[in-house]
Amino acid sequence: MNVKSVEKKEKNTAEISVEIAAEEFETAVNQAYRKNRNSISVPGFRKGKAPRKIIENIYGQQVFYEDALEIIYPDALRFAVDSEKLETVGMPTLLDVKFGEDKNVTIVYLVALYPEVTLGAYKGVSAPKDTVRVLKKDIDDEIENVRKRNARIQTVDRAAKDGDTANIDFEGFLDGKPFAGGKDEGFDLVLGSGSFVQGFEEQVVGMKAGESKDIHVTFPGNYTPELASKPVVFKVKVNEVKESILPAVDDEFAKDVSEYDTLEEYRASVKEMLTERRKNFAERAFEEAVMAKVITDMQCEIPDAMVDERVEQTLQNYTYNLQAQGMTMDGYLQMMGMKLDDFKATLRPSAEHQIKNDLVLEQVAREEKFEITDAELEEKYQSFADMYKMELDSVKKAIGEDALRQQIGVEKARELIISTAVPEKKKASKTEKPSADPAENTAGEAE
Repeated sequence: MNVKSVEKKEKNTAEISVEIAAEEFETAVNQAYRKNRNSISVPGFRKGKAPRKIIENIYGQQVFYEDALEIIYPDALRFAVDSEKLETVGMPTLLDVKFGEDKNVTIVYLVALYPEVTLGAYKGVSAPKDTVRVLKKDIDDEIENVRKRNARIQTVDRAAKDGDTANIDFEGFLDGKPFAGGKDEGFDLVLGSGSFVQGFEEQVVGMKAGESKDIHVTFPGNYTPELASKPVVFKVKVNEVKESILPAVDDEFAKDVSEYDTLEEYRASVKEMLTERRKNFAERAFEEAVMAKVITDMQCEIPDAMVDERVEQTLQNYTYNLQAQGMTMDGYLQMMGMKLDDFKATLRPSAEHQIKNDLVLEQVAREEKFEITDAELEEKYQSFADMYKMELDSVKKAIGEDALRQQIGVEKARELIISTAVPEKKKASKTEKPSADPAENTAGEAE
């Protein structure tokens, strides 16, 4: 084999021409013949016994060329990539195959190249960071949510109102005919929850147990294509109306929902929990903002094949997650009213951002030349063993040392970027008039 040329193209791609000697291609043709001879019928010969020349005389001199190219195609590409020390990503594209008079064969590939990264600033980057505050209203709201989760449900003999749970039977009709998925019995609908199509719950309000009613609604334009923007009629019967009885907020309530004996202690714990939650959220948002600035300052050209590959990986993860929930990707797309290509298009911006994030960290790790000790490698191997409940030796066989060193380097790169970043204080996102109790107005600022 011989690499005739490597020509860089736009969007970080390269066109590679590889010449395959006649003898090498002849070997591949013989392999293709042996692979296919058992499936070719030739009069006068048992299957698999017809000589290659006889088959070529009947079906043409190039009858085995396509399979021969499939055999030699990956080897030729690998030879070119190794010879030219190229780092490629994604699947190559076959552009051309040329057969010379000397019976040499030239294969022309288009490959995507791993992007070269030019870093901008990555140390001492400044980004906004929220000041964490927990107000009295925040504590009250959190406790109110806990009250609702611990409410006692009881049947009432009156018309349904917002906040009640109406147990209903319903069936939907489009142009007088029932439509798929539009029927259920004994369904508990919380009025005011917004869980049904707009206008449905509002018309159940005021109905009593035993009452039936036709409810007219129009599905939104972004619903499934069969029902999008269509007016339908639901025949609804209310079986039961139930209301929620909220517990009083007192010491007994605190004992029931927490490990604390008094409401005062419980409120203090809620404040502490909200503070920690918001500190974590503010820290994550700050880190994302820092990385976004570092990514914006870098220069690189990402080939489409690299984004395509990441989109496919993300799509596969979505599919696995949906299967774990008892759904299929086709069913999910139908529910969302989307086609697969449209869904993939929504994944591309995130995929491109993730790739840039990875490229930045890899380049920082290369330029910083972090020292990675044997002890750090061993600790990381052990963490994987603990995480996946595997034997340490099995983990070491599964994850090569070079790959692990690269991962640790990437982690050190992110740690360097974040640890040197400079927070710009922002005003708290939640505001409220000060409480009479100064201790509940703020919880301090995130460090």
